[in-house]
Amino acid sequence: MIEHSKNSAPYSKAKSNSHNSIGVTANFNDAVQLPLNTLAAQTKHVFVTGAGGFLGKAICRLLRLADIKVTGFARGSYPELTQMGVNMKQGDITDFSRLKETMQSCDLVFHVAAKAGVWGCKDDYFKPNVQGAQNIIRACQELAITRLVYTSTPSVTFAGVDEAGIDESQPYADNFLNFYGESKALAEQLVLAASHDLKHGLKQGASLDSLQASHQGKSLKTVALRPHLIWGPNDPHLVPRVLERARAGKLKLVGKEDKLVDTIFVDNAAYAHILAAVALNEPEATCIGKAYFISNDQPITMAAMLNNILHCVDLPPVTKRVPSTVAYAVGTTLEWFYNVLNIKQEPIMTRFVARQLSTSHYFDISAAKKDLGYTPLISIEEGMKQLKLSLARS
Repeated sequence: MIEHSKNSAPYSKAKSNSHNSIGVTANFNDAVQLPLNTLAAQTKHVFVTGAGGFLGKAICRLLRLADIKVTGFARGSYPELTQMGVNMKQGDITDFSRLKETMQSCDLVFHVAAKAGVWGCKDDYFKPNVQGAQNIIRACQELAITRLVYTSTPSVTFAGVDEAGIDESQPYADNFLNFYGESKALAEQLVLAASHDLKHGLKQGASLDSLQASHQGKSLKTVALRPHLIWGPNDPHLVPRVLERARAGKLKLVGKEDKLVDTIFVDNAAYAHILAAVALNEPEATCIGKAYFISNDQPITMAAMLNNILHCVDLPPVTKRVPSTVAYAVGTTLEWFYNVLNIKQEPIMTRFVARQLSTSHYFDISAAKKDLGYTPLISIEEGMKQLKLSLARS
């Protein structure tokens, strides 16, 4: 039985869980066909950074459904993407020359690659996330690529307190509890600022064609998406970590009160990226230079979400709890200890994790619905069915 919060939105009717050859449901394929066909008519060649990652692969799968030419950029080798028809190129996002070389002839970029995590030194995050974004922007401008969809994160606004139904008017955090959130906030601002000249010109009444001609490579239209807690079949992050800790008897809830959080099924996140790319090309595009929260629009308690995952492999529900003040104190102590001893391994608890697990994180996605036409297509209930099947096969 799928567990959910009394305060969460009602689940939509479950869809078919049959899969086609590239791993998405038939009903989902039907729903995404129109935006994919529109994108195919607008686009000759798409470049996807982080193509080998969880979300990057999902975006590539959708693009290939529409037979769109895709070049994927990643540090490793991914034969499954090559078999899918993606032209894979290896490289580092901080290597501008290699990046620009592989972006030749592309007219749309999905910049998904990032260093994610809760622990590490500043350079570990700022080089790939900030310098990487700067390189993508510069390459787009020099190659006259006019559309850039950037994968951001809600962590850009998180300052360690409840975020209950916030929207995009929420400012960037004043103080970050890790370098990941800080680096992504800086990168997002760089990406959105790259559209400033174009937006300013449009406000002054110039036509889009004239601005593109006058700006040449500088007429870059950008948009940022902030997906929260991406999960689904073949998830290499959240699901395996939850299962590993549960099997080791180390999985615990933080805080006495169950707070609501938003999550997003991976195919919904990929779908939102497709919609954003289409929206950027509209004559009166309202999304240019803006960031959008995206989610499954089904706030759920962390306990319920974890127990849904555990139920997929018939593990008992998590019941153990640790007070939030204790978790934060432990995180503070461990961070100090690891820094003094220069330990690179991630501590079992950090200040960021303690706050993340004991606060609300759910978002008003009205702007994404209005400007991008986004509505989640796969509910948590259906997603959990797909996850259970995937875990059974593996």
